[in-house]
Amino acid sequence: MVFHHVPQWIKMWYPGFIWNHSRQESKVYLTFDDGPVPGVTEYVLEELSKRDMKATFFMVGENVRKHPALALAVVNAEHRIGNHTQRHLRGMETDLETYLADVKDCDQVIIDQLGLRPHLFRPPYGRMTSKQANKIKKSHQIIMWDVLSGDYDSRLSATTCLAKTKKYTQEGSIVVFHDQEKTRAVIRKVLPDYLDFIRQKNLETALL
Repeated sequence: MVFHHVPQWIKMWYPGFIWNHSRQESKVYLTFDDGPVPGVTEYVLEELSKRDMKATFFMVGENVRKHPALALAVVNAEHRIGNHTQRHLRGMETDLETYLADVKDCDQVIIDQLGLRPHLFRPPYGRMTSKQANKIKKSHQIIMWDVLSGDYDSRLSATTCLAKTKKYTQEGSIVVFHDQEKTRAVIRKVLPDYLDFIRQKNLETALL
């Protein structure tokens, strides 16, 4: 099931995670997971640049290693970088030692390739164990979301993806899109209209 808007009861399961920011400020927080991926990340950067908007990219370490110049382009465009593990691991299916080592490996690739240490972390698939979370939050702020676009879900049309994302976006929302292979086609149908919607709502895009 795709929760386009995260119910309050789910947020209560994970105290200490960041799900959204203040509803009193006219800001939204755009995030893109799983990149950098050639042909997709560049497109996202172009659309953001056209509108002078900023976002946070939660990168997979293996993709940074494969495409360092593309990752650096994100940094040079003054977007923010977060850790999304080295190999996009499923936390609930991975033992603690392996998971923590994978997070550390991603940190190190980002340090080596981009010259910066990420302080933000998002678990792939939005799931991790409490032991993993307790360890990681000592060094990273764990960022979740309250609006999930569902752009990766082949069962959803681009029209539905856009409509649901617009419906649930409000002040302080953290919104998730993906710059990866599965979203290569749909992101082109959804992102421009969504970014224009944000502008029409007089919402500022802010960095996490």
